[in-house]
Amino acid sequence: MVQNRAYSAYNNGKVLTATPAELTLMLYEGAIKFANIAIVAIEKNDIEKAHNNIIKTERIIIEFQSTLDHRYEVAKDFDAVYSYLIRRLRDANFKKDPEILEEVLRHLRTMRDTWKEVMDKTANGTKVAVS
Repeated sequence: MVQNRAYSAYNNGKVLTATPAELTLMLYEGAIKFANIAIVAIEKNDIEKAHNNIIKTERIIIEFQSTLDHRYEVAKDFDAVYSYLIRRLRDANFKKDPEILEEVLRHLRTMRDTWKEVMDKTANGTKVAVS
């Protein structure tokens, strides 16, 4: 019990001290985690757990979509990708189809990995040396 509280306090501290870029990465990681949990739940025929974790994944994608800055042209592209992922998550939830979730996971992992690359190459918008 004490260990759980210590871990929770550590995680809360990580979130409170994270940069916006780190928070974005955490959200991608969370979406991937919840989608993976949903796949396992479907395989175990735990419909409620699958549903709840698909919804968690969907909410993260909706949050990404709602924070797009449409002053930039690239926001249209991200908006389309996020809309597609939301549709696929809803299909996966309705059908309880792990293959659809695997497709969503491929997209999320690509987006997360790209985000990590951007974080590695920039610091507050300034290019930094990568060793």
